Formats: sequence, structure tokens, C-alpha cells
Amino acid sequence: MSLVQSPPSPAPSDAFGNNFAGMSIATSGPGLATERISEPPQFERRMGDSELSYYLPSRTNGVNDMYLHLGFDAPEHMIQCARVRVVWAILRIRHPLLASKVIMHDYDDVRFVFTPPQSPEDALINADYNLEYKLASKDELIDNYLNGPRTLSNDRLSYLVVVQRGSLLPSPPLTPPPSPILSESYKPEVSLQNHDLLICAAHFLGDGMALHQFASDFFGLLGSEKTQGDLELQLSEEWRSRWASVPVGMSAFPITLEDSLGEEPSRFRRAVGKVDFTRIQAQMIGGQMFPRGSKQSRHTIVPTISYDVERTKIILKHCKLHGVSVSAALFAVCNIAWARMSKDKPHLPTMMYSALNLRPCFTTKGPIDSYWFLAVGYFNVILPNFIPQSSNISSIFWHRAQIAKEQSIRAAKSPMIRTRSRLMAEERGRRARAWAKEDDDRERGIHEPRPSPSPPNATPPAPSAALIGLSLLGNLDGIYKHGSFPDVKLHTLTTGSRQRSGGMLLFGYTFAGKLWISLGYDENGFEKKVVEQFWGNVLQTTEELLVN
Repeated sequence: MSLVQSPPSPAPSDAFGNNFAGMSIATSGPGLATERISEPPQFERRMGDSELSYYLPSRTNGVNDMYLHLGFDAPEHMIQCARVRVVWAILRIRHPLLASKVIMHDYDDVRFVFTPPQSPEDALINADYNLEYKLASKDELIDNYLNGPRTLSNDRLSYLVVVQRGSLLPSPPLTPPPSPILSESYKPEVSLQNHDLLICAAHFLGDGMALHQFASDFFGLLGSEKTQGDLELQLSEEWRSRWASVPVGMSAFPITLEDSLGEEPSRFRRAVGKVDFTRIQAQMIGGQMFPRGSKQSRHTIVPTISYDVERTKIILKHCKLHGVSVSAALFAVCNIAWARMSKDKPHLPTMMYSALNLRPCFTTKGPIDSYWFLAVGYFNVILPNFIPQSSNISSIFWHRAQIAKEQSIRAAKSPMIRTRSRLMAEERGRRARAWAKEDDDRERGIHEPRPSPSPPNATPPAPSAALIGLSLLGNLDGIYKHGSFPDVKLHTLTTGSRQRSGGMLLFGYTFAGKLWISLGYDENGFEKKVVEQFWGNVLQTTEELLVN
């Protein structure tokens, strides 16, 4: 694997024959400014450990590249290319990481590089180069992104794909009202059509919270009452305020997660933090794993189920009655689903991992107002891997949901959370650099076996295998400001990332008033019947203990 930056991707073409990078973009609209930066500055920042831990594994096949699919109904004129393009350009101006590139000098020196657009027109051209219209179903969009050639690269850290079900021709003018008397109250009937949007972004740019906040802002602009001219004027104004005149010494990037968490103030506190971190890591015991499958190429699938609004209300009511969140209940669902089918090593517990939102922990705010940054830590939930024959399954389930809740709260509310998260980031960074070098050496034919981690006579460590990861996003309707885009009706959401071989992640979230559960996994990486039985048990357990 070469450390040299990959060449730019070819200009995209849509299913209708439009080569957007070669299109002549109108730059003489009433809202577009004409000034340009004579010599644009260039900004650089080295990646921190957390960013490196996501970047280095992504170099070859795009492992961890995120996607967010949204299905929605909207008037056809609202999804026309010119309108989408200017909204995309506005948001890329606000969030420079989306429009940056990556240059790798060494395993310890990987840099974001951002060159501000020289004008509003330049911002439009850049947005256009990273925008594609195509004809595809939702499943085809997701499958192509997860299993096809990598969409992103060092030169393209974000990308937008739009599926417009109607015609790409400009919408005809509205029919005038039949009488001047009716003109003030007259509102033409708006025909809504189903469309799909796929937002693609490298995980080292940010986390799921950034992705969903971005989607809400995108639809807030797209679905607003602003005309095309209004949006072009906003693009010009935002470009002028941010990039027309750049102060000396200004940074274009949010600071790293590690810098945001802050350092311990004394050598003693740092030593205490390291002892605490080692102790916590030693407590992570898990002995349950899905049996591995064939050595075929990775192929990720994402079976998904949603519960209608009424059944979701029942689920939420049951969780509230037992004093737990849906997230805690889903840990228990996975635990019961696995314990019902696994007879191997019942004395060893089931360990599951999940992400921890670290944004509330930040002590330092970045130099620019952007939510595109990494703010993710990790915690584990450990539950027994057996079901007592004499006990009521419902009582066991809710008791384990309570245990999951307590462990989650302990992780999130610990006074050591900043130190633990920073030390974990450092550990992940070290491992990522070591594995990346091994991968490169192996490709060059100079790989040497990794030395044994401990002496032959040393006491073997306790098993620390995780069964599955859970991405529990909570109530996404609290992020999406549906009221700010009344003519756009979001109805479907699927999210995930390109996985490594043998990857598996269960997603749970509430969206559009519905509870959604999906299982993204490499179907060639595990024994097929075992995963299918587990997924069936997840659905059965949810139905039995949460719905009924």
C-alpha cells in the first residue's frame, strides 16, 4: 500500500447522462457574488489518535466510511439539481472538513488539508464535483456503497447521492389563480414524490451525531421557503463572511478529540488515571463470539425492521414502566436472543460494546463553529450468558435491562471519563499505527511475525471477546427539526458504514415516530445459520417482551 495520496476520482456522471463536473454552472444569478480570493490560503492540521484510528484502516477498502440513507417525499422542484447543489455548497463552506483532503506523510503524520473556495462560484463547482444524481432503489444504493468500489478517497472525504423519482426537467411555472380576489389565499396543490438521499462521509471526519445534525440542516435549507436566488445570496454571504478575508493564524479545523478533553493538571492525576484505565480494561470479560464463516470476500447486508407508531408507543411505555431506556432494553434483547441459542461456555458472560457521546465532556471549544468532529468513546455492557430454568423470562429480561442501564450510566457519568477516553484514544491510535505498518509491510513482502505479547509461563489474561457492537442512536426525532421543512416528509432512515471482513453492528433508534432495528454484518464472515437464528431471536424477543 503506497503512502502517496491517491489520484482524484473521475468526474461523476448520473443515470441521465449528465457529467456534472463538466457542466456549465450558472454563476451570474442575482445572488452570486463575483469577487475572488487572489491567492487562497491553505490550512493543515495533523490528525489526532482517534482520527488516525479510523483513517488508517480505511485506506484500502474504505473500512468505517459512513453512510446515511434518508427516504422522503417532497415536491419535485425542491429536489432539482440546482437547488440541491447550492445547499450542498453552503454546508461545505460551513464545515471545512467535508471539503478537505488528506495527505499521509507517515503513520504518525497524517494531515487534513483545506483550500477555501476562491469564490461562491468555486464553492458551487466543488460541491458539484461531489454530487451525483442516479436511478437506483434504496437497497441498490446501500449495497453499492457497502460492497462496491469505494466511493470516498483521500481527495473526496464526503459525497452526496440523490435519487429523483420524477423528471429532471425544470418544473413548469405554477398556474395563476383564476381570480384576483383569490390571489392572497390561493395555494396551488403540491404533488409530493418519493426520493432518496445518500450522505457519505469518512468516519475520521466525525461521528453519527454530526451526520444526523448535518442531515437536519440540509433539509432545513432544502425544504425552506427560500427561492433559488435567496439560497445563492446566502451562499455568497456565507462565503464572504468566512473565507473572503482570512485572518492570519486562523485555523479552519475543529480541534482533536484528545485536545478537546483536556490534560490532567498534575503528574499524580495522570498516574491515577493510568491505574484506573488498566483496572477497567482488566474487568472487561467476555467469552461469547459468533462462529466464523468462510474465507470468501466480505459482503455486508443490513436486514432492517421498523415498528409502526402505535407499537412503538407500546414499547416506549413498557420501557418507561420498568425505568429503562429503549437502548438499555436492546442490550437485554441481544443478551436473551444469544443465551437462548448458545450452549457453549455458559460460565463466561456476554460482552457487548457501544459508543459513548463525549460532546458533553469537552473542556475546550474549537476555533470554528462546526459540529463535524469526532467525539466518540466506548464502553462495554457485560451480562450473564444463561437463563435460569425456574425464573420468569420477563423478570430476567427487565432485570438485565436494568443492569445494562446501570453499566451505561456508570460509564457516562464516571468522574474519570475524560482520562479513560483520552487513554483509550491513545491505545487505539497505537494499535492502528502498528496494524497499518504490518499491512504495508505484508504488501511489500517484508512482514515479520508479531512477537508474543507475554512470556510462555505467564498467567493467560481473562477472555475479552465481544459478541456484538450496538450503535444506539436514541430518539433521532429530537435532532431532525421536521417543522423547519414542512413540505418534506422524511419517512425512512438507514445508517451504517463499510465494514471490515467479519464485521457486525446492530443499530437501534427512533425515527419518524417508529422504532427501527437493523443488523449490519458480513454475511460471508460468520456461519450463516447462526446469525440468521440470532436475528430471528432478536425479533422474537422484541415482540415477546417489548411489544406484547
